[in-house]
Amino acid sequence: MIPEPASKIITSHRDGRIHAYVVGAGVHGTLVPAAVFQPRDGDEAVASVVRLDLERVVYTTLNGVVCLTRAGELLWASDFEPHSDVRHGHRPGCALSLDGRTVWVYRPDAMAGRGTGDHWVVYDADSGAVLARRELETVGHGAFHHVHPVDGSVYLDVGEGQDGSVIVRGTAGADGEPEFVAYPWSDRCLIDLPPSGRQFMTVDHEQADVAFHDHPSGEVLFALPVEAFGYDPEECFVEWGGGYLTEDTAVVTLGGQDQEGEEWFRYHLVDVRTGTPGGEFTGEVNHPYELVLLGDGTWLTGALGDHPVRWPRA
Repeated sequence: MIPEPASKIITSHRDGRIHAYVVGAGVHGTLVPAAVFQPRDGDEAVASVVRLDLERVVYTTLNGVVCLTRAGELLWASDFEPHSDVRHGHRPGCALSLDGRTVWVYRPDAMAGRGTGDHWVVYDADSGAVLARRELETVGHGAFHHVHPVDGSVYLDVGEGQDGSVIVRGTAGADGEPEFVAYPWSDRCLIDLPPSGRQFMTVDHEQADVAFHDHPSGEVLFALPVEAFGYDPEECFVEWGGGYLTEDTAVVTLGGQDQEGEEWFRYHLVDVRTGTPGGEFTGEVNHPYELVLLGDGTWLTGALGDHPVRWPRA
């Protein structure tokens, strides 16, 4: 069953503050912040999530995770020990669970100089108590969280630079304790899930193809190499972007260089029911990673800098 489109909260960091935008039904054009949060003095937010009622924000810094109310009251904080003076090469990330009860935080501890491996930590969203902690066999620079829209499991895609990408999924176990499953690849980047969550999309780390997998098994349903879109694999590659425009239509980003050395990119549609490439898609963007697909036929642009703009498909 495909869930009805629900409002989403997205955030952007501008002028030292966290701006929260409500992406709901019928809301198009330039989005206006529905709430603005001010991090604590001295905190530089790296990643953030805001609760649906807009009353709380959780953000990560290079050395911790913090939860504040809209009024700026500190509810809880957790420091990453030991303190790291490394400024670059590691970006802690966070996500809020589907039910809002837990916060999932990725800690790139190896690159921060805190040890030989990274950690994925689950916090109680109200108290900040640690509910689970998974040591990862990764040395990542950062990671993307993808919350499953139906069953609430959480995917984590850890980017290890030239060494590849690792995908781990966390679920609520039978006893309520989170359980973790690592997928048997180190060479695929998780891109997106459709509204039903019945599958997910990955791109080869070497950018040779795009694949679509069954959820939760990870079984490959079909894969499309660069040649399937009519391009020469010696001159073109699949970007680590795109996603689901709708439940049945994905957008794949192809890129390359022309004879003058100028970089180019194009978006191509794929019917995920049949595995068939379709025509090109125009997203009104200037950069291949500026496009943020929402799965309901709409998308965002400008989310990398200015206030995001939501576009409806004609």
